[in-house]
Amino acid sequence: MIRRRDFLAQAAAAACSAPAFAADFRPSIVEDGDRPLRVHAAQRGVAYGCATGNYQLHDADFAQALVREAAMIVPEYEMKRGVIEAVRGQYDFSGADALVAFARGHGLAFRGHPLVWHKRNPDWLDDAVSAARDDTLLTGYVAAVVSRYRGKVHSWDVVNEAITPGEPDDLRPTAWLKRFGPSYIDLAFHAARAGDPRALLVYNDWGCELGAPQNDRFRATTLGFLEGALARSVPIDALGLQGHLGLQGPQVDAAKLRAFLTEVKAMGLRILITEHDVDDSGGPSDIAARDATVGEVSRRFLDVVLENSAVIAVLTWGLSDRYLEQPGLRERLAGWSPRMLPLDAALNRKPMWQAMAKAFAA
Repeated sequence: MIRRRDFLAQAAAAACSAPAFAADFRPSIVEDGDRPLRVHAAQRGVAYGCATGNYQLHDADFAQALVREAAMIVPEYEMKRGVIEAVRGQYDFSGADALVAFARGHGLAFRGHPLVWHKRNPDWLDDAVSAARDDTLLTGYVAAVVSRYRGKVHSWDVVNEAITPGEPDDLRPTAWLKRFGPSYIDLAFHAARAGDPRALLVYNDWGCELGAPQNDRFRATTLGFLEGALARSVPIDALGLQGHLGLQGPQVDAAKLRAFLTEVKAMGLRILITEHDVDDSGGPSDIAARDATVGEVSRRFLDVVLENSAVIAVLTWGLSDRYLEQPGLRERLAGWSPRMLPLDAALNRKPMWQAMAKAFAA
């Protein structure tokens, strides 16, 4: 699955260093009749948040909209290992520091993402992992990053996208798996727990949301993975469901998703929707019709998710369509501007925003 974050990575990488935020930024005052998503979500007992990057926060209008709508942020790229440790042993936390400072300065909770992932790593890492077993390549990095932000991070995506049904151990064949075996996941979570005993530790993945047979396998594999990890006392506190949906292909099966979330809750885990968006590729050419369909897809998903009291947060992978116009991002739209997120490029609320507000209020 090719997702928007992969297309944006190259464009955003140059902007991951700490910026000077727009000097004229002022948080907006929310009138009683103009409740933002964060208020609708809070009334449901969950937090609404979104992904963002320092390059977006140069934009005073966008920054104001973000602080108005969101209660939590997660970095798009500033905490990828390829950004933080491009040169082995030399850490650059400037981009992550700036985002954390922005969050704390505006009363926003902050999620860390991701500590261990098979993508967006520095060029040297796979060769180093393959050369000889060195636990510090994993645990040392996790400990350094988590301990730096100890007490400042609500939750960490400790391991991201490790499950692949049908592969040996049903895990993605990464350099970590080849060198450490499945124990690399345990090592990462224990190192994160030592780095910050109070942060919520999350296993994050996609594949459980939809209703196709491959999603059935992914759900079953995920449940087995979580049961095994918890039986080994791996300190996993929560499951992150990314929530990448689309107008084409398989759709959410409410009964299947509901049953899966019930089983996750029964394990004592909390649940976060971590990267929700709706790929509008192949949707109606009429913008109003396309926006309405995107909203319907989001609402069907969230209606099921929010039934479950283990769900504590819903984050979208971005807030506004303003930053989706990267070259080559949506060639499949045949020239249409992508409209995947709650606010349009002019920061106006779209049917997806309305659908999410109604789902929170239901």
